[in-house]
Amino acid sequence: MKNLLFIMVALIFIGGCQKSDKIQQELSSEMVKGDTNYSKATFAGGCFWCSEADFEKLPGVVKAISGYTGGSQEKPTYEQVSSGMTGHLEAVQVYYDPSKITYEELLNFFWKHIDPTDSGGQFVDRGPQYRSAIFYHDEEQKRIAETSKESLNRSKKFDRPIATEILRFTKFYEAEEYHQDYYKKHSLKYNFYRSGSGRDQFINKTWGKEVESPKSKQGQVYKRPDPATLREKLTPLQYEVTQKDGTEPAFQNEYWNNKRDGIYVDIVSGEPLFSSLDKYDSKTGWPSFTTPLERNNIVERVDKSFFMSRTEVRSKHGDSHLGHVFDDGPKPTGLRYCINSAALRFIPKENLGKEGYGKYQKLFMKK
Repeated sequence: MKNLLFIMVALIFIGGCQKSDKIQQELSSEMVKGDTNYSKATFAGGCFWCSEADFEKLPGVVKAISGYTGGSQEKPTYEQVSSGMTGHLEAVQVYYDPSKITYEELLNFFWKHIDPTDSGGQFVDRGPQYRSAIFYHDEEQKRIAETSKESLNRSKKFDRPIATEILRFTKFYEAEEYHQDYYKKHSLKYNFYRSGSGRDQFINKTWGKEVESPKSKQGQVYKRPDPATLREKLTPLQYEVTQKDGTEPAFQNEYWNNKRDGIYVDIVSGEPLFSSLDKYDSKTGWPSFTTPLERNNIVERVDKSFFMSRTEVRSKHGDSHLGHVFDDGPKPTGLRYCINSAALRFIPKENLGKEGYGKYQKLFMKK
């Protein structure tokens, strides 16, 4: 079904205008699995690309790994599982820090990112291999999962009963490498698939603002000012770019050629977005980055304006239009986050402490 959606997208137009948590990018799966400070949870929520992408954005989640579980066949392949004949489900194994997020919070997040009433699959993906399930690793997880499911049923949030199964975990097989971090490696294809799957439309209609993920137990809270304050705070160009999805002129903006060390934050909310360590000259005339500084502060959406299909980049807390991301960037990510200077405020490394961003000073200590 995923391949069918890709075929339906006939042309992808790319025009001019990730430092995700460094720990998540640099730790290998083996290192994560070997750290006894982390706990493990396993969920099946349909397409594992989507589940992995959702869970990895949660504060306290160190890594989510796509794979197969619940069946009897040893070392199944994607082709075998997708046939629906192996008994396996597409699933994600989530490694998390229990001092930062609880199993209950993971469950609450899981419920709000699937259709728990669908026993025949999830959204556009049909078949038993795409049904939803919670795989418990011990009796405590089983108890918590059953209580959580019962609570959701009693809430009458859905007209139909909750169909998500609670099953004993047996063995997890990691999916092929090209499936891991698919949302990062192939962000354009992933965003087209996700947009066409109906997942986000269902989530937004069902939960609205309730879908917000648990807040990090540490760190500053960033907010979007009220409309009157925005009008007063922003210049006309900043307002046009951030609030009306505008684009500033190439080579005639503040940061396209800025070579100073520091970080870039949202001009509206102040949330950290990008670092000079990931900035490069893309020859386009706009500030360009290979990866976000804080992936949790970045929202990507399909943008079909101007008869083009692109991936828009917005800030999570300020909801500011920032620019677009393309897959023609340099290694290691292969991405180009093409961002409007008018959406950013630059904070040089020497001012990070007094501006309230002291935790990022360590990034520049080796320079």
